[in-house]
Amino acid sequence: MAPQGRPAAGPRCIAIVGPFQSGKTTLLESILERTGAIDRAGRVSQGSTIGDSSPEARSHAMSVEPNIATASFLGTTFTFVDCPGSVEFAHDMRAVLPACDAAIVVCEADERKVPALELVLRELEEADIPRVLFINKIDTATRRVRESLEILQRASRTPLLLRQIPLWRDGIAVGFIDLALERAFIYREHAPSEVVSLPDGELPREKEARYAMLERLADYDDALMEDLISEIEPPQDRVFDDLARELRDRHVVPVLFGAAERGNGVTRLLKALRHEAPSIAETRDRLGVPAEGPPLAHVMRTVHTGHGGKLSVARILRGALKEGDAVVGSRGAESRVGGLLTVKGAATTRVPEGAEGAVLAVARMDMIETGETFAAGKARPLSAASIVPPDPVHVATLAVRDRKDEVRLTGAIAKVLEEDPSYRFDHDAELGEMRLSGQGEMHLRVAVERLWSRFGVQVQTGRARVRYRETIKGDATARGRHKKQTGGHGQFGDVVIAVRPLPRGEGFVFEDRITGGVVPRQYIPSVEAGGRDFLKRGPLGFPVVDLAVTLLDGSYHNVDSSDAAFQAAARLALGEALPKARPVLLEPVLSVEIAVPSDALSRASGLVTARRGQILGYDGRPGWSGWDLLSALVPEAEIGDLIVELRSATAGVGTFRSRFDHMAEVTGRTAEQAIAGSRTAVSAG
Repeated sequence: MAPQGRPAAGPRCIAIVGPFQSGKTTLLESILERTGAIDRAGRVSQGSTIGDSSPEARSHAMSVEPNIATASFLGTTFTFVDCPGSVEFAHDMRAVLPACDAAIVVCEADERKVPALELVLRELEEADIPRVLFINKIDTATRRVRESLEILQRASRTPLLLRQIPLWRDGIAVGFIDLALERAFIYREHAPSEVVSLPDGELPREKEARYAMLERLADYDDALMEDLISEIEPPQDRVFDDLARELRDRHVVPVLFGAAERGNGVTRLLKALRHEAPSIAETRDRLGVPAEGPPLAHVMRTVHTGHGGKLSVARILRGALKEGDAVVGSRGAESRVGGLLTVKGAATTRVPEGAEGAVLAVARMDMIETGETFAAGKARPLSAASIVPPDPVHVATLAVRDRKDEVRLTGAIAKVLEEDPSYRFDHDAELGEMRLSGQGEMHLRVAVERLWSRFGVQVQTGRARVRYRETIKGDATARGRHKKQTGGHGQFGDVVIAVRPLPRGEGFVFEDRITGGVVPRQYIPSVEAGGRDFLKRGPLGFPVVDLAVTLLDGSYHNVDSSDAAFQAAARLALGEALPKARPVLLEPVLSVEIAVPSDALSRASGLVTARRGQILGYDGRPGWSGWDLLSALVPEAEIGDLIVELRSATAGVGTFRSRFDHMAEVTGRTAEQAIAGSRTAVSAG
């Protein structure tokens, strides 16, 4: 029965989120076992879980994509979406969250993991998602629960509300007291906890903890506050109503605990979600979706299967969807529901219709993307959520192992990007490289593995080259004479040009100072064109920038002169002039802003200075207590593995943003290596 005053909930959708290796996938297994959806919980270490069934997840023993499973508990249908914990796959969570009713945040009371927990909680806060904290691995806990709560509160801007206190025996948590029910429970392995009498001596501790919980709830309930002041025991129904309302309104984050691997605390967690998590109607209100209108759904995930084509996993926010319904997406693309399937890990079951609140895989909606909202009918719906992919922080080149796969690679990459829009792919025509960018080394590795396992395309990766430039530091003058006689009309062009450097960023300037018609007017554009063509690759092997080329003198032949001849003459003249004008190499320098926990600031600074970086300053990260921002200038050539070492130095949570700032002169061994690399690439090409 729903708490008093609340609408019937309908199917619920609950995200399972938390830091890397906190036990999310194990908790999902325990939930599925407890609800009877599976006979026995699998183990991540054995590769036997319902979730993480892809070859990439099995290989790395980690979630690399959302895993979805639907189960029923006490008559309520739940769809759980287990989201990856690694920051490199966080964008998958962003697409899932908007349509969820609530989230279970799985964590440990470990100070070292508080920054990672803070990243997860910030995502939930920004998406405005009600959330319950589940402190996992209570069976190995060494801290008292209130000490744990103080540690975890640092990660949350919303007050944490303790719902349970543990029962200890010889320093080990063997059960808990539910502060709302005022009942004691003893854990049983992979089974619901056993209700027991409140142990002798625990009553004072229970009363103190319960009063603290009620006091926090009373901050938002005047009637409850009056009861507490008057020392009147509030009715249990009011306590549960307050818990539900304040979770729904994001005033508090209820805290429960257990041990997912043993199945401890799972039943009480499910009961709390059943009674207190918001309904689909309340989720619609949060998203600003009207209750009336045609069936409407939000795409949480896109999957390209080996044989079944494209599947769009969607939450039905309003109405009911049927197979064959014509739909239109929030970007205007029209499609048709090719089929509806329930999802449990990698297994799907076809159904004729999806009810409001259900999460289903929708087949063959080829033009509708992850993050889109779509509606039945012809009227284009408004988007229920805005999901912007993060800027990439790591890049690698791709090359097919077999040339016959070049055409297939393009189509396979398009599908990988559709499944995870935080990847980016581009072709650098200047360097002749195909580049895949993403959120880290593992993120790119998974994409490469997925190209093979799912689409049969093998690629090898490499380090992306840098777009170096060269310029000159001095003036020079040279003549270029192109004369060739091959029978019939010959070729003749003769020019004298001067070169001089320009300020950084000025590019290329061509000046004509011809007098007396020594070079006819119709050939002057040819001289400029020949010069521009030559400057695509200067004496150091790179495009030449920031110089002026002045046409001073020349001569022509009435019969043999031509556009092509004067272009050739200009190239010859520049080939003579530039080596005499003191050419220098320029490298792109990026403006970089690095975000790290304050205790890792010195390590981040060391990474910057070791990469020829210039530190510009430090500041506190706005709105993030205990975090700092480091501003610096770093050469692009040194940025390649920065994210790898930054994550290593910050327990996986450091990140950065970068943008082009300026070109700077580079000398010494760095310049020599760049020039040698360019010559090797040219000879190989």
